[in-house]
Amino acid sequence: MRAIVDTQIFLWMATAPEKLSRKARAACQDAELLLSVASVWEIGIKYQIGKLQLPAPPGEFLDRQIRLANIGILPIHYRHALRAAALDGDHKDPFDRMIAAQSLEEKLDCISADVVFAAFGVRRIW
Repeated sequence: MRAIVDTQIFLWMATAPEKLSRKARAACQDAELLLSVASVWEIGIKYQIGKLQLPAPPGEFLDRQIRLANIGILPIHYRHALRAAALDGDHKDPFDRMIAAQSLEEKLDCISADVVFAAFGVRRIW
């Protein structure tokens, strides 16, 4: 199984794995995991504006955690952007919308505690 991890799940995997549900933890161990470039962007922005504290600057932190967890990087493609823009719903967070669009376009489950992904029609693991 291949699955995309949302930004919060990636951060919890690295800093607070006890926050993961049993099902999410098992999926993180068993699935081929992908992290969206949108999550990399979100982490960088939140760190820069002071909304996210990390044990190291984003480049160092991300490189180390991606390597340790053996996570692949999912680039943002044209079709992902079009799908994100076309998603129904009031949820306006562009990072969540992109992760949802990538999940739908690539037919990936999404490991997330956030119910908004299910509202977009994404197969959510939690």
